[in-house]
Amino acid sequence: MTHLTVYRDHDPSFPELATRDLIVLVGHLAMTGILFERWAASHSLPHDAGSEDVLAAYATDVARLQAARGYKTVDVARVPRGVANAADLRAKFLDEHTHSEDEARFFVEGSGAFYLHIDRRVFRIVCETGDLLSVPAGVRHWFDMGPDPHFTAIRFFKRPDGWMAEPTGADIAARFPGYEGPTASPR
Repeated sequence: MTHLTVYRDHDPSFPELATRDLIVLVGHLAMTGILFERWAASHSLPHDAGSEDVLAAYATDVARLQAARGYKTVDVARVPRGVANAADLRAKFLDEHTHSEDEARFFVEGSGAFYLHIDRRVFRIVCETGDLLSVPAGVRHWFDMGPDPHFTAIRFFKRPDGWMAEPTGADIAARFPGYEGPTASPR
């Protein structure tokens, strides 16, 4: 289940807040400028579905968000359970970074955890099927897909060249609890 855990950025051992209450989660994130919405992810996707299949299944939702927020490019990030290079894929996103544009993701399958470093706090949002998260440009963050990743997310971009990360060089991500999978509870 989707949940939010908030830590002070210097103390990952004791969360200030841990909640699965959607109203509290949305409100807390909205106060920091983060968009979080629950959408219907009602299309079953076959194991071998490609990007075109995913985008076709969610074409109405994709078009609505593109029109509302000015996204020009969309793609699909799909990591099936049991992928051979899981550790390498996980490591690619575990360092704190920023982007020069919003990072918007709609999870249509599976789960993963975004960690947002804002105002001396780290907000850990475990996103699952049906979650839309948009992180504003310039927000320091990292993403953990867990040791046995499984997710499909539609990614939205204003830039035609898509995902471009700017590492911060900070080691903060290594100090916080990693995402261990959908049954892991916040701590």
